Amino acid sequence: MSAQIISGKEVSAQVREQLKKDVEQMKLKDPNFRPGLVVLQVGGREDSNLYISMKLKAAAEIGINAIHMKLPKTATEEEVLHSIREVNENSSVHGLIVQLPLDSIHKINTEKVTNAVAPEKDVDGLTSINAGKLSRGDLSDCFIPCTPNGCMELIRQTGVSVAGKRAVVIGRSKIVGAPMHDLLLWNHATVTTCHSKTADLAGEVGKADILVVGMGKAEMVKGEWIKKGAVVIDCGINHIPDQTKSSGKRVVGDVHFASAKEQAGFITPVPGGVGPMTVAMLMGNTVLSAKRFLESHQAGKWDISYTKLSLQKPVPSDIVISRSCIPKPIDCLAREVGLLSDEVEFYGKTKAKVQLSIIKRLQSQPDGKYVVVTGITPTPLGEGKSTTTIGLVQALGAHLKLNVFACVRQPSQGPTFGIKGGAAGGGYSQVIPMEEFNLHLTGDIHAITAANNLVAAAVDARMFHEATQSDKALYNRLVPLSGGQRTFSPVQINRLKKLGIEKTDPSTLTDEEITRFARLDIDPSSVTWQRVLDTNDRFLRKITIGQSPTEKGYTREAQFDITVASEIMAVLALTSSLEDMQQRLAKMVVATSRSGDPVTTEDLGVSGALTVLMKDAIKPNLMQTLEGTPVFVHAGPFANIAHGNSSILADKIALKLVGPEGFVVTEAGFGADIGMEKFFNIKCRYSGLRPHVVVLVATVRALKMHGGGPTVTAGMPLPKEYVEENLELLKNGCSNMRKQIENAKHFGVPVVVAVNGFKMDTQAELDLVCSMAKAAGAFDAVRCSHWAEGGAGAVALGQAVQRASEAPSNFKFLYDLDLPISDKIRIIAQKIYGADDIELLPEAQHKVELYTKQGFGNLPICMAKTHLSLSHEAEKKGVPTGFVLPIRDIRASVGAGFLFPLVGTVS
Repeated sequence: MSAQIISGKEVSAQVREQLKKDVEQMKLKDPNFRPGLVVLQVGGREDSNLYISMKLKAAAEIGINAIHMKLPKTATEEEVLHSIREVNENSSVHGLIVQLPLDSIHKINTEKVTNAVAPEKDVDGLTSINAGKLSRGDLSDCFIPCTPNGCMELIRQTGVSVAGKRAVVIGRSKIVGAPMHDLLLWNHATVTTCHSKTADLAGEVGKADILVVGMGKAEMVKGEWIKKGAVVIDCGINHIPDQTKSSGKRVVGDVHFASAKEQAGFITPVPGGVGPMTVAMLMGNTVLSAKRFLESHQAGKWDISYTKLSLQKPVPSDIVISRSCIPKPIDCLAREVGLLSDEVEFYGKTKAKVQLSIIKRLQSQPDGKYVVVTGITPTPLGEGKSTTTIGLVQALGAHLKLNVFACVRQPSQGPTFGIKGGAAGGGYSQVIPMEEFNLHLTGDIHAITAANNLVAAAVDARMFHEATQSDKALYNRLVPLSGGQRTFSPVQINRLKKLGIEKTDPSTLTDEEITRFARLDIDPSSVTWQRVLDTNDRFLRKITIGQSPTEKGYTREAQFDITVASEIMAVLALTSSLEDMQQRLAKMVVATSRSGDPVTTEDLGVSGALTVLMKDAIKPNLMQTLEGTPVFVHAGPFANIAHGNSSILADKIALKLVGPEGFVVTEAGFGADIGMEKFFNIKCRYSGLRPHVVVLVATVRALKMHGGGPTVTAGMPLPKEYVEENLELLKNGCSNMRKQIENAKHFGVPVVVAVNGFKMDTQAELDLVCSMAKAAGAFDAVRCSHWAEGGAGAVALGQAVQRASEAPSNFKFLYDLDLPISDKIRIIAQKIYGADDIELLPEAQHKVELYTKQGFGNLPICMAKTHLSLSHEAEKKGVPTGFVLPIRDIRASVGAGFLFPLVGTVS
């Protein structure tokens, strides 16, 4: 009776169909995901081309994104290795095949090249690591070479159990024979490997219940050698002469098929047996690799280690604590939180930038919980928002074992070298290394300085050239001859469209159009763009520029601002992508023309250059806390003239990384009346994100100052009111906390009050603050000691935040953008500050009319007022009433996307 033919074509078709379904299932979990395969070929051998086309066709049929990477015959070993390293780093590729043989004119070490493939992408199963795992039986933790894997699948199709059978493998190649031996062995067969030196080959074959042949010798195994009823798998592909074929030859295996099928129980044909299975198994390994990738990179699936604190009493200085802790290598932290190697750029061992490509990879993942930390109205005594932010994330992560990210601003060198100091937190709740955090970091602020001053230089240069040149000379400079021709740049085409000139050929413009195009006609008194420096240099606050003889007397008054006050910093914090940043930078208004039109950076022709200068600054910076929880440090807009919040991009990336059960804790600058109000009305409008919890930070001693406590002098001992129990003073001061709770509740978000404890606080004082906070409508109020104890001192706060995040919320904005500018200002003044009304001084009234006419009336409002009082008068503590809020001027940050009224005497 003849053997049953095992058709590799039929089995491979079944395998491919199942793989197709597996890919569809992956897409259901993540619509943007596709398994990726790269086939790397050196040279152009015909047989290799044939095999590659088969692989690419099979991949397309299954839904695998396959790329044929072809290197020329001149490729060197280093060029091949470089290509492999690039693919290894590409997170969208899950399988890499190096097509052998390598057809190069140079000598290339095949073993070295094969082993350069990352083991987790080695879908051919040829690296020493995968081969080693297979040889020791780690079948679930390696890739099995495709031909042996296909042979095993064909054996399974027969229904014959491998366990306990006697198996013979003929051939010991790394690709077929050796791995086949291991596979059969670990499937519990008793295996003999035969080769060219085997003494009685026929006798060994006759013992085999399962025979796998891969010697590369045509029809070497005869039918009479085979045990009756054996399973015969023929891996050979050989050509023998056959005059009946048009090619003069035909393909045969290593087994004499005609005689063998009379003895065997099951046999594979050649062709049509093992061959089709090899490609199917290759696809199977690629899909398996993609599944493993998805499994190991699920959003929120962290495998993170925490750093144990060694607490000292008394608590040492911040810098001593920072330097006493050894941070985890930043590449380790990046892996722990689910970042891929090609998504991270390392800046030394303790900080890194994260590529924006991660947003696309994680876009279908659900967000975590979003928490904003704010405070009562600040006092010189300090409230500790940054310290509380870090203490809270240390508690949620290292102690409550939740995925958590802190998202904080980068400090300016002005306050860092001034009285305020750094912004890394304090005590045992810090971002480390403290020096890296507070100084330079990855150079984002320097990039803003360069970009800002480029605009300032362009403004003055343009005014100078327009004042000293004819229209024609100016035009020729703006659109210079190159190769005998003039061409408009894309930014100049945009300016022409803005002017209503639908022309693209510079030679076709009329004299009147040349004048309109070339002259911005800036009114020098209207220039709002200042130079910046990241240092408090008081002697540059008011300067005269243009005093060099080369400027021909065109002098004007100007000033230097601190870099973080630049609109470019606000743009960085509010942008959502590189494209969005370019558009925002282009829309920044720097001055007004004499005819009343806004002049933008795009009109100046520098918006593209600004984007290039900012292309790295847009990537969030990754650092860590003392306890090893991750931190994004990104952007640092001031909270008085800007919105005072870290970047939208950092928050969005962090919310994806923590997963639906995780938390992202960010901080808003100054008190809730400033930073939190702007967080909701500006940042949340542009981000589309909706917060779950507000954490309001208060201290006993700051509340006492709001209750009428005496002023404090730097360097002098604190008055006794702040170091002794005084419940009456404290009760009066709690009015400020009550008002800030009310401010948060205007937006429909639950409030948890964090009472940041100091050693001189009494239990009665702490209990009074907590009870009054709850009476004022707080979801909860908790005493914290994270400055002295790290995350352990904020566990109760973390638990309260967790509970509050599950509470119902009804987030809403304070005002509608379509309201008139003055109405939006009035709503903020009355509802948030408690003012009776507002007073628009003449300059402010003029700006309302100007910005409404220019089309900026529907922008949100970013109030610039003192942070030391709910009113415009810094000395008025507590909850001032009965005041009218004076608005002396209004300015526009059109690129960032807000108008900022100047309240009272704020500078």
